[in-house]
Amino acid sequence: MDLRSPMAAVASDLLRYRARHDGGYWNTTGAARFVLVSELAPLMRADGCQTFAHGCVGGGNDQRRFARYGAQVAPGLSVIEPWTNPQALERFPDREAMLAAVAEHGLRLDPGSSAERSTDANLAGISHESAELEDLETPVTRLRPRWSNWPGQGPAEPETVTVTFLDGRVADVNGSGPDPVAWMTLANEIGARHGVWLRDVVERRIIGTVCRGIYEAPGLELLERAWSRILQASLDAAGRELYDRLAAVLGAAMYEARWLEPAAQAARDGIDRLVGEVGGSVTLSVHRGLVQVERMKVASAVVQQTRFGSGGNRWS
Repeated sequence: MDLRSPMAAVASDLLRYRARHDGGYWNTTGAARFVLVSELAPLMRADGCQTFAHGCVGGGNDQRRFARYGAQVAPGLSVIEPWTNPQALERFPDREAMLAAVAEHGLRLDPGSSAERSTDANLAGISHESAELEDLETPVTRLRPRWSNWPGQGPAEPETVTVTFLDGRVADVNGSGPDPVAWMTLANEIGARHGVWLRDVVERRIIGTVCRGIYEAPGLELLERAWSRILQASLDAAGRELYDRLAAVLGAAMYEARWLEPAAQAARDGIDRLVGEVGGSVTLSVHRGLVQVERMKVASAVVQQTRFGSGGNRWS
């Protein structure tokens, strides 16, 4: 099934609510699990299915995400978790055995994945994991980006990007129009071309461990620069402080698969009140990993200091 539209809609939510996790990276993997279950499980149940299965490692983040969202979205479906089954563990004791089975049966392997490496990609971003990258002493330059250039590989000349916001959401990126699939795709292309993408973090996981992860989200990284400037110019100090607190709640909620729970709904309602009428446009200059704000217009009413513009002897 083509789930680009719902994935783009959730990416729009990630940006609106700045729902990021440890180290400020975007929750694109957690968001994808929400989209998969919320879009597919009801159709499976309507088609007469009684169970759904996933291949996530037993006890990991994704196992809990599928279990939580499955219980909320399609409580009538039981969940099969192969990696809690002793027979499955005996048949596939390691990733080498899994890779051999994939090759033997002619199954499609996600680009960039192997027995030693794993990528997880969707319209909003890509996560990179490997035995090598789990070592905190491994330089990030050992990574092979899937979409993006490194900053030094970008074009020699900067590129100008204008992002327009309406009612607290992206309405256009360089003429893309308001369709989230269109502006997310274009923002990804621009950010990837200019090396705007990298988050190298040590994250605290649901299961209580810490793990290094490297994340490629060029579109969201680019758009966040514009959205942050709009917020800074549109919200007063108390509103911005509350926004940031609620955004932290939502970052954790997306990571921990609690996006549908009351606390997350209340946090979204709060931010919706704050940014529901926020709008404007921001023009960015993008060049080799650097994003600079060139100019902006704000649609909402703001009180701007004009001390120097009024002669330097009074405030307005």
